[in-house]
Amino acid sequence: MSPVDLITHNFSDEAQRVAALHALALLDSEPEREFDALVALAADMLRCPNALLTLVDSERLWIKAASDGERGEISRDVGMCNYTIRGKEPLVIEDVANDLRFAANPLTQGPDGIRFYAGAPVHAKDASGDHYAIGSICVVDTVPRSLNDAGRNALTHLATLAEAMIAARSTARQAIAIATTADRQAAALARQDRVFRQAERMAAIGSWRVTLADDRLQWSEGVYHIHGLPVGDLPEMPVAMGFYPPHARDEMNASLRQTIETGMPFDIEVDFKTAQGEQRRVRVLGECEDAEGQTVALVGVFQDVTERHALEVNLRRSANTDSLTGIANRAAFDRALDAAMTRSHANDTPLLLALVDLDGFKAINDTLGHAAGDDVLRGVGRVLKAPWLKNSFAARVGGDEFAILIEDPGMVANPDYICTRLEEALRFPIALNGLAMVSAGTVGITALDRDCHSVRDFMHRADTILYRAKRARVGERRRPNRNAA
Repeated sequence: MSPVDLITHNFSDEAQRVAALHALALLDSEPEREFDALVALAADMLRCPNALLTLVDSERLWIKAASDGERGEISRDVGMCNYTIRGKEPLVIEDVANDLRFAANPLTQGPDGIRFYAGAPVHAKDASGDHYAIGSICVVDTVPRSLNDAGRNALTHLATLAEAMIAARSTARQAIAIATTADRQAAALARQDRVFRQAERMAAIGSWRVTLADDRLQWSEGVYHIHGLPVGDLPEMPVAMGFYPPHARDEMNASLRQTIETGMPFDIEVDFKTAQGEQRRVRVLGECEDAEGQTVALVGVFQDVTERHALEVNLRRSANTDSLTGIANRAAFDRALDAAMTRSHANDTPLLLALVDLDGFKAINDTLGHAAGDDVLRGVGRVLKAPWLKNSFAARVGGDEFAILIEDPGMVANPDYICTRLEEALRFPIALNGLAMVSAGTVGITALDRDCHSVRDFMHRADTILYRAKRARVGERRRPNRNAA
């Protein structure tokens, strides 16, 4: 190894040695009885006035324990243990005054200066399992002396004991750290669990799991609350499915089967009834849980979306409903007409379109006022929602114009009856402030032909018939009564 490589190698080893020392958290630590007992034993066994356990840091030598009770630090340069850690065997200096390395060392000066030193290196493992000398256990005296083989062996054994104590301390610290971390994690999990349960209650949400082998259910508290059940025993799968009405149960079962077969998650909204019989709307999400390449369970989320669903329904209804009459508006009618024509052509089923125009509506507004006119429009809305029309689609398509889509086979077979009955029903009195008038309406009705594929053409045909009917009604009103006296 070249001098440059040697310097680099030594520098790298020193950095790793210091890192191993720092990882032990021994430096600047409080006194510990086991280390104090160790140095007392060393002084007694080797019959020296003082024994020390030292730790050699990058710039200092720190005394972890001393039999005379002194603790503190000195510069690494003057510490004899700095030389001890460089070798594998104990370092023994019988008379420090005769060692040129320490001739000017301040620790050797004066009547109480060190004249005898014997130390053995103390090692520790780093995270990789490599051993590094981190300090020494040593004995010192103020007079020169010698150390026989038994003394050297004793010093080596004491160093081994120090290493075992340091390793045990490190293991204990790690165990405490693990336990502390576990406690913190357990506390954190408990907090998170509380937060999760609170979030479940706020969002009306819960989690579920069902194992495929035995259909065994697992519910979080939120799912119990949504079902209206006390937290506790879980129902069997058939009982749990009983909370859904038949159509929703079929959709749930189909979604579960598809997810198991394809591995694709599902996200559906279905009707639901609680244990107390309350009608609710729930959103159910689910996906596969795999183990070793096999689907072993389905897991997911269960949420009560009743309020949101009701809001969406109301918004859709508001967007599609005429606020005055309570029946559909023009935009909803246009969509319904297009869909009805598509169904009729695809299924070869009949379809009638009836247009209604109020007679004399302007006169009622001008004579009785707009409040009376609004009463007329509301009355027309009630007429067009009458049960005898068998859920035909009715809409207000203009100021005093209305339309009806009729798909019922029995109704479609008799358009003249529909026209006559509608005109009779639309004739009703309206009175305000002592004045009375009669509301009336004209109906134009036509059937969808196979060659009519345009909404515009269909509407035009019905409008033409309506126009002819209105002209005829006007003619009847103008024709003189020949039977009059």
